[in-house]
Amino acid sequence: MAEEPGYRRGLGLFELVSLGVGGTIGSGIFVVPGIAAGIAGPASLIAWVIVAVSASSVLLSLAYVSTHFTQTGGFFSMIESVFGMKIAVPVMILYLVSSIFGVATIASGIGQYITYFSISHVIIIEIAILTCFCLINIIGISLSGMTENILTMIKIVPLVLIALFLLPFVHFENFVQETPLSAGALLATIIIVYWPYTGFEISAIPVEETKDIRLISRSLLLVMVIVVSVYIVLNISLIGSVGSGALARSPAPIATASGLIFAHSGPLIACVGIVAMLSALNAYIVGTSRVLQNVAVKCSVPLFRNLSLRGTPMMALIAGCAISGTLLLFSNRFDQLASISVITTLIPYIFFCMTAWVLDPSWNRRIVSAVGIISTTVILVVYFIV
Repeated sequence: MAEEPGYRRGLGLFELVSLGVGGTIGSGIFVVPGIAAGIAGPASLIAWVIVAVSASSVLLSLAYVSTHFTQTGGFFSMIESVFGMKIAVPVMILYLVSSIFGVATIASGIGQYITYFSISHVIIIEIAILTCFCLINIIGISLSGMTENILTMIKIVPLVLIALFLLPFVHFENFVQETPLSAGALLATIIIVYWPYTGFEISAIPVEETKDIRLISRSLLLVMVIVVSVYIVLNISLIGSVGSGALARSPAPIATASGLIFAHSGPLIACVGIVAMLSALNAYIVGTSRVLQNVAVKCSVPLFRNLSLRGTPMMALIAGCAISGTLLLFSNRFDQLASISVITTLIPYIFFCMTAWVLDPSWNRRIVSAVGIISTTVILVVYFIV
């Protein structure tokens, strides 16, 4: 009897970090600073710090327990081991919903930056790009991994340079809050700011395609160090150099800030933003398809559980991208798609932390898990109240 096709182990530490950084640093950081500045002004920096603490707690909790589960898309097995099948199924369905909306959000963000060049009918371009990256992933993990490495490097270097080049132009008066910050404004900002921090967990998804399972926890830690450092420094540079008002008025705030300080740099930065979102799109497609395939295996859904001869979840890839593309036809608004993605992500994040609390009894790690549980729960509850 012929052996069924399986996943191929082609991912090392660099590829895993690229997936995590690629999935996290994408549409969010190129769009959200403007939205956040419009809601809370310079005080939006507080939201970036609060979310950094919350997301880091979730990541550390996931890093603690990730090596115990050796199946691709092992989030299901992780949650099932503590809470059972009846809880694991709806939690993972929520995670799939968040991932699919995440793919649509990133595609919408790409379209928003394309409009910087006065191009219309961006929905067609968004769906074409989505189709292209679906095909790249169908071909195999080696190609999608190599694509992710290239795109991640192209976007990280310019982001770091932008942050550093803008620092000398920072004016401290731009950090002065002109109107009092309300609790509602801060909470609304925290919700939208959480979007740029989601996606780090993608590093922990392709376990069976990883050369050494011990690389998972290392990659998660490296991802968060890179992400938090870039986000905090970049937002300080953006607000300090041009002010929250200028950011709030722009659909492409990083390009706008760079253009105001460095003449004619706006189009170049807009291109970097598009590349960054392409990287995030690729990473999200990888993660979404693997989780869908794992859920199909657990729930005995024949259509999506099988792998192609190239070792890719082809039907899961096609289904995930098709649904995300369909969502764009109903809503191409970045903020709406991002909010739904964040809210449906927070519940699985809570369960990641709760699972870590149960499986790792050491007090220091339980403190981290508790911070993750409490912070994400509060954000989730407040969202529905406010």
